Amino acid sequence: MKTCDICGKPAVGMQFYGCCCTLVCEEHAERALLDLEPGGKKEWGACYYWRFRRPGIEE
Repeated sequence: MKTCDICGKPAVGMQFYGCCCTLVCEEHAERALLDLEPGGKKEWGACYYWRFRRPGIEE
């Protein structure tokens, strides 16, 4: 089970900023990640967002 790096709740996805990556829950995710459909990925400049298909499970 993947958990939020900030609070420990189930992670909904990963946010990459250049060379740094953070697992985040719905509460700590940026709007760009939350706007993605489950399984969606988005590249935006030096940022990359990946929303898991199911919370806590990286597929």
